[in-house]
Formats: sequence, C-alpha cells, structure tokens
Amino acid sequence: MRLGFRTNMNIMNDLPGKLVFILFCFITTLLQAQENTSEVLKFSMKTKWSENINENNVWDVYPRPQLKRDNWVNLNGLWEYAIRDLSDEFPDQFDGNILVPFAIESELSRVKKMVGENKNLWYKREVKIGKLNTNERIHLNFGAVDWEAILYINKRFVGAHKGGFTSFSFDITDYLDKDVENEIMVKVWDPTDSDTQPRGKQSLTPNGIWYTPVTGIWQTVWLEKTNSNYIKQLKNTPNIDDSSLVVKVNTNKISEALTLEATIVDKNGNNVKKKSIPLSLGSTGSALEIEVPDAQLWSPENPHLYNLIIQLKNSKGELVDNVESYFGMRKISIGKDGNNYTRIFLNNKPFFQFGLLDQGWWPDGLYTAPSFEAMIWDVDKTLEMGFNVIRKHVKTEPASYYYECDKKGVLVWQDMPNGNYLNDLRIEAWDTEDAKRTSNSSFQFETELKEMMDQLHSFPSIVVWVPLNEGWGQYDTKRIADWVSSYDPSRLNDTPSGWADRGVGDLIDVHIYPGPGMEYSEENRASVIGEFGGLGLTVKDHLWWDKRNWGYLTYSSKSEFENRFEELINDLVALKSFGLSAAIYTQTTDVEGEVNGLITYDRKVVKMSPEKLNNIIQPLYKEANNVKVILEDSEHHPKSWMINDEGNDTKNWFLNIDEKGRWQEKKAPFASYDNFFLPKGSHWIAEKALKLYNVFDLNEVPQNISLRYYLDKAKMKVFINGNLIATEEFQGGRKRHYRIKFIEKAKKFLKKGKNIIAIELESSQKDSAFDIGIYSTSIQ
Repeated sequence: MRLGFRTNMNIMNDLPGKLVFILFCFITTLLQAQENTSEVLKFSMKTKWSENINENNVWDVYPRPQLKRDNWVNLNGLWEYAIRDLSDEFPDQFDGNILVPFAIESELSRVKKMVGENKNLWYKREVKIGKLNTNERIHLNFGAVDWEAILYINKRFVGAHKGGFTSFSFDITDYLDKDVENEIMVKVWDPTDSDTQPRGKQSLTPNGIWYTPVTGIWQTVWLEKTNSNYIKQLKNTPNIDDSSLVVKVNTNKISEALTLEATIVDKNGNNVKKKSIPLSLGSTGSALEIEVPDAQLWSPENPHLYNLIIQLKNSKGELVDNVESYFGMRKISIGKDGNNYTRIFLNNKPFFQFGLLDQGWWPDGLYTAPSFEAMIWDVDKTLEMGFNVIRKHVKTEPASYYYECDKKGVLVWQDMPNGNYLNDLRIEAWDTEDAKRTSNSSFQFETELKEMMDQLHSFPSIVVWVPLNEGWGQYDTKRIADWVSSYDPSRLNDTPSGWADRGVGDLIDVHIYPGPGMEYSEENRASVIGEFGGLGLTVKDHLWWDKRNWGYLTYSSKSEFENRFEELINDLVALKSFGLSAAIYTQTTDVEGEVNGLITYDRKVVKMSPEKLNNIIQPLYKEANNVKVILEDSEHHPKSWMINDEGNDTKNWFLNIDEKGRWQEKKAPFASYDNFFLPKGSHWIAEKALKLYNVFDLNEVPQNISLRYYLDKAKMKVFINGNLIATEEFQGGRKRHYRIKFIEKAKKFLKKGKNIIAIELESSQKDSAFDIGIYSTSIQ
C-alpha cells in the first residue's frame, strides 16, 4: 500500500543513522497497521435484507418490551463520526456519517473502518426538545455500546458506562437547552482482545473461531419522557407451585408517597388479578407477590404469556407512571426420572432439550442484524428445523429477540460474553487450578454479569445461565457458580460449559467434537452436551473469505454431510438412555471463516432441508429406554481383556479366535501415556498394533446396541462374532470424554449364550488411548 507522500533521499542520507532507523520503523509500522486493517475488513457479503434498509427508519422496533412506554423517539439513523487519538477531545470536524445502530467495522454502518485500542470513536447528532413541565424528565437510552461509552450533552459530561452487552440510560433533562438543537456526543473506547474485558469472539486478527471487531453503538438509541417519579426496572419471577408471581419494581428515589399497583391481564384484555402496595417517600421500589389463579403454564408447546401493567399513583389516585410488561408461568429445575437419572425438568416433568449454538453474527452488520425481521428469521428457521433450544453463545441480543423467543416457545441458554482468551487467563481441561484475575478485571466481569442477569431476568424463555465458557477466563469457578445460583434460583446454572469441570452448578457439561459423548449425571447435576457436531459443508459462492475455512469435520459433498449428521443424531438418541438431558449442536449459521453452520453466513442456503432435519431430530423427543450393561467399560474400574501385540498378520483372525493361543490378560483402559482422565490400566506401546477380544453372554438378544468407547489418536475396527460392526478413528475432540456409537439392527449378528467381541487397534499418533463397553437400550 502506498502512502500519499514522497521521500527526499538526500535529506534521509543527511540524518543520523539511529534517527533514520527510527523513522524507518515508524513508516513500516504504519504501513503494517494499514495493511492489517485492510486485511481484516476486506471481505464483504450481503444478506437479502441489506438492500431494504431505510436510513430514516432503521430498527424501528420498541427496544424494551418488558418495560414498555408509548412516549419514545427512535434516534437510530445517520449520526456523524470521527476517529481520533485518545488525547483528543471534542473533534472540531467529523469524518463523515455513520448509520446507527451498526458497528463502525460493519458494511451496514456505511463506514467500515477499524478503530483499535489506541483511538477513540466519537459520535454526534443533534436533537430538539420542546418545553417540559416541571415534573417531566427526558432519558437517553442505549441498547448496547461496545465497550466504554462516555456521554456529553452540549459538551457537558453526563455519565459513563463500561460494558458492551448491556443497556444503560441517563437522565439528560438538566443538560438540555429547551426549544433549540442540543448536541449529543458519545465517546467510545474499545480494546477488543488486547485487554481482559468481556468481548465475546471479537479479535483484531480474525481467524478460525474468532471474528471481526465490533466497536461502538450496535443496538438502538432512543429518547423517552417520564414523570419525575418513574419505574426504572422490573424483575418478574413466576412460581408455578403456588400459582403466584413476584414482581420486583425498582424506581428512582421518589419525591412523594405513592402506590405501586400491578394488574395481570389475559390475552383478551380481561383483568385476571390486581394488587397494590404503598411506597413511602424516598423509596427506590419494592416487591409484591400476586396470585395467578388457574395458571396456564408456559412451554414450547404452549408459550402462553400474561400481560402485566405496572402503575405508580399518587395520593389522589392520579397516574404518575404506567409501563406495560408480561410474564410466563414456567419452572425449570433438576429432578429424578423414573430410571433414577438426574434430569432437567420443565414444569416439574423431564424435558429433553436439543438446540443450536447460535453466535448471532451477520456478514453485513456483524453484531447487529440488518433488521428485526432478519434477526427473527434465524429463530424461525431454528424452530422449523426441529430444535427447541438456542444457546446464545458469548453474546447477548436486543431485548426484542428474547420477546420473540418468549412468544414462539424457544428455550434459551444465555452465555455471559466472557471470551477472555489471553494466555494468562486461559486454562486447559486438565488444569486443577483456575486462572487468576486482577481485582479490577474480576470486578468488571462480575459487574457486567450482574447487569446482564438483571436486564434479562424477566424473559421466561431463558432457562439456563452460562457464566463461564470452557477455559476462557475461568476463575473462582465455585464462587461464581454459587453467586449465580443464589442470585437467580429460578434458573439453572451451567458453570462452566465444557472444559475444566469443578463439580459445581446444576449441569455437568461436555464439549466434544464431533462426538457425541457425555459424562454420567450426578446426584444433583444433570448431564448435558454444551457443544458437539460442528460438521462443516462448504457452499460455493457463499463463503466469507478466500482463506482456509474452519469446520471440525469439513465435507464438500452434501450427501456425506447429511449422512454424518444423521449418524450423530442416532448416537445422540442412544445417549438419552444413559441419562443425557440436553445437547447443543454447533451451529446455526456459518460465521466468517467457520463453515460448520446448518445455514450459510449470508442466510441464502439452508444446507439440509428443514423437513429432513426435523424428521431426523424427532426421535430425540421420545421417551428414553432403559440402558442395560452387556460388557462394562473401564472408565471407573479397570476390566480384563485378552490382547496380542505381537503384530502377526493373520488375516481374518477374528473369525475363529484361538482362545488358547498367544494371548495375555491385561486390564483396560490401554494408553501410551499417563492420561489424566482415565484410571490406571495397561501400558500400550503406541508403535504396536493391538488385537483384543472379550467374551460376553446374552440371555436375551437386543435389537440394537451402543458402543461406549474412548479413542484418543487411534483407530479401531470392531467385530462381534466375526462380523465387522464399526470402524472408528480419532477425529479430534476432548480427551476427557467417552463417545457413543449406535449400532442399529445388532440382533442379526448377536446370539443367545456366548458372544465374542474382537478389536483391531492401531495408533495414529504418539499419545494414544483406548477403552470400550457394550450396552443395550431395548430387549426384544
């Protein structure tokens, strides 16, 4: 890339050598910075909604459905922007226009520029406010700004907020000049992945599972008029066991005694129940409990919502503030099923959850969908394909997103956007100690976590909090888990999702690619797969970039992709019988270099027909069968096998095993290294192939069986009574977990009485390990 100046080499020759070197380094750094910026933002892709954006009517959807007022003004649209040094204040001139609420790095912003940690991003626009009554206040609300935002009105400091995923509001009344144009300025600083603040999957160097930076305003900005005494926040908590609702109302510090009144209204507009309580002078709110007679429960099959009206009234009965809200009567909990497995219960009944890992990224808008309709299209497709859960992965969405999930009956697992992947904050699955955070870093994380939980509390679709994902900034795990559970006991707590389990929270969560595999449920924790699958299918003309694309297993053939997906689901069905309560498949859409979505990044190609997906998935929602041990694996107690590692090439040895031949009895599991996750078994010299066999007896012959196996950096062939039933090889994933292989119609090669399982085992790399067991889930 050329810069817009020419160098006089004679002058350069006259300069001292050190100064020339410093100047050379400066120019080189500048060139590299511009090249890096160009590389990050050079890719482009549009969705079908991009062309329909009206700059004068952008995202014109009421942004806060749980606390709704009619008196609001949408400030989305064209603002002015400037990128300036950190030391600069109040730019004299701005660089151009930016379309809010799209991040400056996005194509839809009309700018598409990088900012970085060494610059501030400035926004400016003007608003005219008419004459106000003495008891009226004007509030400026922001849906989300990444990351630190400082607000100025008419160049006067109003306030600041740190956190890129939660909303915030300022009362700007005292800073306004009436009946003239008032200048709004917002200064934003965002270090992206150069610091420890929550940032999700953003990276200054996108690659693999890390994406383009997002800086600045990325959700709706709006003005709102209220009384001087007003409601600030609601938290609605249902209790289906005693048919009641607890409504916690936060207000500003009220200047007179008021009455707080809550009214439940059914879908026909009829009042169901009303209750009021007094608020004393100086109060900042209170909580009330109100009966919900003959409550209709909220569930995916029947996502019934009640309307809720909350009012403040003065001593004369005059209305001071009025907000509309809603709630759903649902309960999420842990309990024992008929087979004594600990499972997830919805409304006091076992309920299997199967969903998609949803990143919520867009090629044209990055964090922000081109429109409300585009955002909800993803939700509708998820339901159409047969899933009932969305795991919103290290990102939050506008409140209107969760409202639609509430109305449509989609369950949501909500991640805290941690994403702290710096080396000193990342731990491995086998690490016994958590990462260490500074007090400032942990304070910021926990502040943003609490804000997220407070703001999303009232949405019934959200059933699980995920405070920590894998080892990304995993610190003080037990303390974080205990706090989340005590702060919101109305939801389940998954801490952490995958990786280094600490025995806390409500779920024992496995991440395994492609999988599937699981850990057994515990007395007080249900077993779930927080991530698995990740099958990639590249679709020509629908790829983000010309670099290497990422998938845990990537196919170019659609039929191979579909067949492998169906295999995974069949294996997953078998896992239900082992006590599995939920699973999350990776993922909804391709994202930048990731091609493991069920839909392309531009939302133009659904890789497998929703009807076919739905048919494949439906068996997951049937009642699980009992599991029966045929030949137990050695995960907890080493089991004996007969092995031969002499490497002779006897073909078809598995057809007629000479049990008196050169066999040695050894204990499984077999490993060529000290495996942190397995019990002590037998050493396997990885250079040697192994032949193994075992004997099991059957009184009854099952129709189907499942192989529960551990296979690390190796490949195996499995024979039963001389019949090849499975060929498997290591395909990546986590060392901690066993996998399941479902064998359909196993009855044809099994028999009553004595049966022999034989295995050919070969190491594919230096560190290899193996174990296996046989189970059935039905007897016919």
